[in-house]
Amino acid sequence: MLNTPIIKKIEEFVSVKPRSVQEISEHIGKNWRTADRYITEIGKEFGTISTRTFREGTRGALKIVFWSSMEKIHSNAFQEILESEIMKGKTKYEFSPFDIFQHIEDKNKEAWINQGEEEEFGIEKLKNLLEQTQKQLLIFSGNLSFINFKDKNIGIFQIIDQLVKKGVNIKIVSRVDLAGKENIEKVLSLNYKYGKELIEIRHREQPLRAIVIDNKIFNIKEIKQPTGREKELNRKTFIFYTIKDKDWTSWISRIFWKMFSSSVDSKKRLGEINKLN
Repeated sequence: MLNTPIIKKIEEFVSVKPRSVQEISEHIGKNWRTADRYITEIGKEFGTISTRTFREGTRGALKIVFWSSMEKIHSNAFQEILESEIMKGKTKYEFSPFDIFQHIEDKNKEAWINQGEEEEFGIEKLKNLLEQTQKQLLIFSGNLSFINFKDKNIGIFQIIDQLVKKGVNIKIVSRVDLAGKENIEKVLSLNYKYGKELIEIRHREQPLRAIVIDNKIFNIKEIKQPTGREKELNRKTFIFYTIKDKDWTSWISRIFWKMFSSSVDSKKRLGEINKLN
């Protein structure tokens, strides 16, 4: 049965360099057919790996498995432009998620908006989304400050705790610096709490504030600051977009893996930060 430890073992093995199905079979201790089935399931469910068959239809056919970030991410001109903007951006004000939202069919999207200084107004909807996660959660963050959001019932960190407890694989791209050190350590502590290496965080300054759930749905946040100009925004505005489009969810997942695979591991960063006096 395909489970989180096997998924992680295959993904890490393939992320180093492309592998044949036979190599993966030997690596996980399963027969070729089982390994091939696992590879297909991971590619379909999470989009992290892809395959290509050489000399297909011959006795010497060779099926190679490789990390999906090696593929062309975009499937249309809009995605190509947006990918370029996202990969170049470093702050949340350098990219507008509305540029994604406008390309999605109405049936596959929704949005909600709030004005004021309190960022935690959407906590109930965020919790509901997170609780849907069954296998994998991808998080684009600034400094993981959102984990401290809570209401009278339960906080976001408690939800993440529950996800780790049930075996959900969580990958995060975020700044790993002195300012956000406590947030990073707090999240990583769940690995030690449950004796599972399910959470992995890598350092990157990037413009997205989003979560991707099981490669099926993603939620992305936008913050608009007041301009002070007449007939323009006069209060801080938070906009949350939820996208259920399969093509766009796969696209943003591939952007995540492209960032993640080229970023520095948080443990290395934390080790260097702890040397500071």
